[in-house]
Amino acid sequence: MTRWIAAALLSGIVCVDAFAADPTPIKALLITGGCCHDYVAQKNLLKAGIEARAYVTVDLIHSDDRSTKARFDIYEKPDWAAGYQVVIHDECSADVKDMPYVQNILGAHKNGVGAVNLHCAMHCYRVGTDDWFQFVGIQSSGHGPQKPIDITFIDRDHPVTKPLENWTTINEELYNNIKLFETAKPLARGRQDTGSKVDDFVVAWTNEYGKGKVFSTTIGHNNATVDDPRYLDMVTRGLLWSCGKLNAEYLKSTK
Repeated sequence: MTRWIAAALLSGIVCVDAFAADPTPIKALLITGGCCHDYVAQKNLLKAGIEARAYVTVDLIHSDDRSTKARFDIYEKPDWAAGYQVVIHDECSADVKDMPYVQNILGAHKNGVGAVNLHCAMHCYRVGTDDWFQFVGIQSSGHGPQKPIDITFIDRDHPVTKPLENWTTINEELYNNIKLFETAKPLARGRQDTGSKVDDFVVAWTNEYGKGKVFSTTIGHNNATVDDPRYLDMVTRGLLWSCGKLNAEYLKSTK
């Protein structure tokens, strides 16, 4: 009897420990580099911010090329995203127009790898077709001045935005919206007084691309914004959503 009780207690302890164990971290790949941004600092801010908020391991691929023609060797591989559940695109490569190269990037997401697109990723790979924009979900061609943007979440029931509060950024760039694709679902809008007019555009949204789920935000030019807890909360929730893991198990703040 004593042995049976001891075994039962031990079994119970094992079950409790197993239930309380942290989940296997999501494997994410963060791609940074290209024109116009302090990616050297921002890659570390994003990695630290996301890993502090969720059970995610962020691997870094960075290019020191600060031009609009920055390329990444990893994208040359047919299976470049193998082993990753989500890729965070934070590159700025507007003048890379090699269609096979771009199609290889898109193929991984079309086949089911989640994606997060940040800021200048929306202005990348202008190959003369809608291919990249269909993946992103919105076509944008430019931005206004560096001035504060009032962020308003317009879909309060979406899992990404439900707990988030509206806020006003520091000086930031508000990207325009040339086209919103049918597969895209707007989550937030940004309103900016430029001094001569008031612009109002979608600044965060989700998209369905083949088998892949995509979260994007045009916010994130300056380091102080990228390091803002409100920004990191939004990006982390978008990342988890793109993997189908936006739940209490993977959010560290809910533990």
